[in-house]
Amino acid sequence: MLRDFFIVMIHILDDNLNFPCVSSAHVSGILAIGGDLSLERLLSAYKSGVFPWFEDGEPITWWAPSHRMVLFLSELKVSKSMSKILRSKIFEIRINTAFLEVITNCQNTKRSGQSGTWITDQMIEAYYGLFQNGYAMSVEVWQDNRLVGGLYGVDIGRVFCGESMFSLVPNASKVAFIYLVNYLSQKDYRLLDCQVYNPHLASLGAREISRNEFMDILQKD
Repeated sequence: MLRDFFIVMIHILDDNLNFPCVSSAHVSGILAIGGDLSLERLLSAYKSGVFPWFEDGEPITWWAPSHRMVLFLSELKVSKSMSKILRSKIFEIRINTAFLEVITNCQNTKRSGQSGTWITDQMIEAYYGLFQNGYAMSVEVWQDNRLVGGLYGVDIGRVFCGESMFSLVPNASKVAFIYLVNYLSQKDYRLLDCQVYNPHLASLGAREISRNEFMDILQKD
């Protein structure tokens, strides 16, 4: 009975690219299932406060959780030890020179509590399409001309939606994150969307806000 109720509450997507109102999401955060990962649908999703999250073998699942993990750019926390690492210039930072390598490394990163990865080959193809059309960006951390860390995300103008990061050496992903925040601040972005709670990002100043507050910021002219 409970399972039947759960199924009824979830929207099934068709060819229409418009998403249901995020306030109709299930208590779990799931808003809809189905559809595709076309460039047009992905852009519609992110501009509607929705993101895809599913594993291989599962239907495409679209989320709009009741609380959103975000970073207000002015609230970035940089520890003294990280400031020292940044000043040491042991890393070189580049933007958009190795997007595929970054997302592939994120796919291959083993994460605590996860048996698989939500970054499927289908997702890589879709987000590379966003990148090729100017809607996704990667920040890359290099050491001795080797890619050792980075992150990628979706750029919808004034709000950047972070997707995933990886680190092959200590602090590389933090360096990428801090660089991204400074970059967004210079470009007068409003917000870095981190989607769901993560203690690593919380230590850098990210915090949860309500879905309503997030949507107000997202839809601001």
